[in-house]
Amino acid sequence: MKLKLKKHWTMGRSISQKFNMAFPQNTNKLNKFKLVLSNKFQAYHDLHNREGTTMESNWKVIKEAITSTCHEILGHKKHHHKEWITVDTLDKIQEKRDKKAAISTRRTKAEKNKAQAEYTELNKQVKRSIRTDLATMTSLI
Repeated sequence: MKLKLKKHWTMGRSISQKFNMAFPQNTNKLNKFKLVLSNKFQAYHDLHNREGTTMESNWKVIKEAITSTCHEILGHKKHHHKEWITVDTLDKIQEKRDKKAAISTRRTKAEKNKAQAEYTELNKQVKRSIRTDLATMTSLI
């Protein structure tokens, strides 16, 4: 039996981080993002306001501030969503997933039936919301 070995190159490769940029359309998250980023830049300005800093060190601090803020507030991009699906619909979809997981954690039959009824109602709302999003997108074209 012959084994073929392949070397996996891990050094020198940087995986680009894609952040979820659909959520800055949501004003609450956008305002929170701006506030956190301005606080980080203000802290950076207060700490590094001396002559000995180089352009490279400034760039590293700025890049770290932006990427850490994006990671905290926006999160990483998980799936490729259609552009026409609104943020409210995506929130409803996430809530539907949470309700689906809650069904299996219920212990009694009555609790499971109640959770299932909540899930089906939320599923109808998600479908209705997706239909309205699609209708608004097609009306714009």
